[in-house]
Amino acid sequence: MAENETLKAVGAKPASINAAAPNPTPSGVARAPMTELETLVRARYPLIYIVSWEEQRVGEEVAKVAERLGKRVFEWSATNGLVPYGTSAQSQKHKDTATADPLIAMDTISSYVEPAIYIFKDLHPFLKDSNIAIVRRMREMASTLKNTYKTIILVSPTFSIPCDLEKDVTVLDFELPAEREFTALLGRIVEEVKANPKLDVTQVPKVREQIVHSLMGLTLSEGENVLAKALVRHHGLSEKSVAVILSEKEQIIRKNGLLEYYAANEDMSSVGGLDELKNWLQKRTVAFTDQARQFGLPAPKGVLLLGVQGCGKSLMAKAVSNIWKLPLLRFDVGKVFGSLVGSSEENVRRAIRVAESVSPVVFWVDEIDKAFRGSQGSSASTDGGTSARVFGTFLTWLNEKKRPVFVVATANDVTLLPPELLRKGRFDEIFFVDLPATEERKEIFRVHLIKRKFNLERFDVAKAAEVSDGFSGAEIEEAIVSAMFDAFYEKQNLTTERIITAVTQTVPLSKTMSEKMIELRKWATGRARSASREKYVSAHDQQNSQKENV
Repeated sequence: MAENETLKAVGAKPASINAAAPNPTPSGVARAPMTELETLVRARYPLIYIVSWEEQRVGEEVAKVAERLGKRVFEWSATNGLVPYGTSAQSQKHKDTATADPLIAMDTISSYVEPAIYIFKDLHPFLKDSNIAIVRRMREMASTLKNTYKTIILVSPTFSIPCDLEKDVTVLDFELPAEREFTALLGRIVEEVKANPKLDVTQVPKVREQIVHSLMGLTLSEGENVLAKALVRHHGLSEKSVAVILSEKEQIIRKNGLLEYYAANEDMSSVGGLDELKNWLQKRTVAFTDQARQFGLPAPKGVLLLGVQGCGKSLMAKAVSNIWKLPLLRFDVGKVFGSLVGSSEENVRRAIRVAESVSPVVFWVDEIDKAFRGSQGSSASTDGGTSARVFGTFLTWLNEKKRPVFVVATANDVTLLPPELLRKGRFDEIFFVDLPATEERKEIFRVHLIKRKFNLERFDVAKAAEVSDGFSGAEIEEAIVSAMFDAFYEKQNLTTERIITAVTQTVPLSKTMSEKMIELRKWATGRARSASREKYVSAHDQQNSQKENV
């Protein structure tokens, strides 16, 4: 077949296939670091599959590689056919409708002898098993291109190839933009708008790191859009821009369906007690900054919170998200299990990919003991081993993850936890959250009364804390709410006596399940770190201890 007019239009000159690989870099000029893509092209890998949503960034990277290697670049799509790289979608000058057919496009490539790289956009629908001719032609191209300086690059947001091509195609994941790219994007936008008197970008140097880190996980296009949104909403770029950027990440998470985005409305002041856990988390507030990395600190892996129901474990997950200014994602394991064989494991991997793509982030797995209770020995007989495989995928990620994803896992029943989850390396620390001691109960009463805008001077929180021995934080809150209902019904003010009455009418979980509580407390001794500075001792145990001392 004669050379296609589209290829001639760029002024390409025929070159001998057996010629030495071109090297356009002048002597004495330092070359840019070789990328994985450049390595594959130089090694004459014929078919490369790049998984990415960012066609434009991929094209720019390919163009840089081609320029260093002295090659032409062409791009193919089902709408424009095979055209020189950079041709506008509106341009009709180079448009070649005949090569919109993938077979004709590949025939054209075969007839063209000059070193070149060909970017095929969204070819995967044409590679389905029904298109036998296209799959066969791709296999032939893989064989013939090895002896040329031509490379075909398939670009698609999803990876989908027939098994016939598995040995011929090399898959390359195109990473999302790095910190330096977002820094450059932010700098370019600031330069473009700084002369506009209606937009204030004077705060950018102070919050540059914060804005750039919040952009991590987005594409460059998404980053540019959300910065424009922040400029419009707040008439500039400042600390307020971070909230706008996080809202953009929320959209990404919602589209996934396996993760839930939680708005971080709680902070440490919303949690009564748990001073040791608070202090541990507070020290890691700066762990995601540039200074921490320069100091050599790794990003914290996560924390496992074991203990009594209703004592603030889930509340702490929400609070840490707020103080660290990171998105909070709740992983619903129930949504993972699909009906198709292998779909559950893929769902876990997909959820993990989304979490890593929007990192740094807080990844909350609530009641992990119930989520993976079938992962132990019974899994093979109950669900064909699906739970065990899902749990194995999750465990491997916990141990090997490189992205700054801080995992907060909560559990009530430690006997349901597989031993593999508790070994060192999965989490930075395991905390035991016990019933609140007397001082902590006072603080919990204060937190909930202030939250409901009551004047603390009207209440005797010390007396209320004394009568609520054995109550969890959730049970204390429920007693206050119950007393409020009674007071509102009788059109009277809320008093300490009403709260105490509501407390005495409630039987706490520590009494109905006292044996389990004692067993859990014994297990935690020496195995987990206490989340509270003051150890909980029941009034009954205190009395016995006093008698023994006497």
